[in-house]
Amino acid sequence: MSVEVPPLFAGLCDDAAVFPPGNLPLADAVPAHAQHRAAAYAPMVGAFVLAAKDLEGLASLVASLAPRSFRLSLTVPLRHVAAAVGYVDEIAAAQLESVEVALPDDARPAEVVPSLERALGDRSVPVFVELPRDERRAKLVDALSGTGLMAKLRTGGVRADLYPDESELAAAVASLAAAGVPFKATAGLHHALRNTDRQTGFEQHGFLNLLTASGAVLDGAGVDELANLLADRDGTRVADRVRTLSAEVRNTFRSFGTCSITEPVEELAGLGLIDTRLTEDLA
Repeated sequence: MSVEVPPLFAGLCDDAAVFPPGNLPLADAVPAHAQHRAAAYAPMVGAFVLAAKDLEGLASLVASLAPRSFRLSLTVPLRHVAAAVGYVDEIAAAQLESVEVALPDDARPAEVVPSLERALGDRSVPVFVELPRDERRAKLVDALSGTGLMAKLRTGGVRADLYPDESELAAAVASLAAAGVPFKATAGLHHALRNTDRQTGFEQHGFLNLLTASGAVLDGAGVDELANLLADRDGTRVADRVRTLSAEVRNTFRSFGTCSITEPVEELAGLGLIDTRLTEDLA
């Protein structure tokens, strides 16, 4: 008998294996992604995340696949969006699931939406705009509101200063919810729970903490409460909160990029949130 993935976790984990700290070579990451997509936990696996500069290398690796069978999320600088999405059209196997847009340091919030509309034309594709961590953030959130465009929150990186603290991340989640702007998260969410990385000493957010905070903000929680949820390291307590969440919370928190697909699967099973039989393909 097949084992189902709970709707709350469907498509939650975007495969960012080629990005730090995983840095898996593209030639290894593509077949590994295919294995994930064939595993019992496949419904949890989202798109394959790739930088636009690496599209040429992808083309030959997926040439033998069925048309539009390779689900791709493309990270691309704002000024290169039009050219990059056009290139994807030339890769027969690639299905563009979403575009993740990085802004230049001098980008003006009021210019972002018009620039994307010009670049995309009549194309209908989900777009996530990475929010800057400076005074432009609030104006950009306002600009995205009501447009159908979404946000991308950077929750970590290769340096400690790239990790927003609980209060900063809580404020970002609250502002996006108030504006009705869904988001995805990227970088630093290496574990289900808030933790201190043993190797680097970095304070890392947990993807389940972010999920529970996303649920709480929809119920009216304020920034201080969200920050407390983001800071919680108690697995039993966090897992109990997750069990109360409706799958509707995923309309707000769409997905997160992870350089390891297997670790989130294992940790969710360890917390009793998915059936352990979903991990059998990991053996």
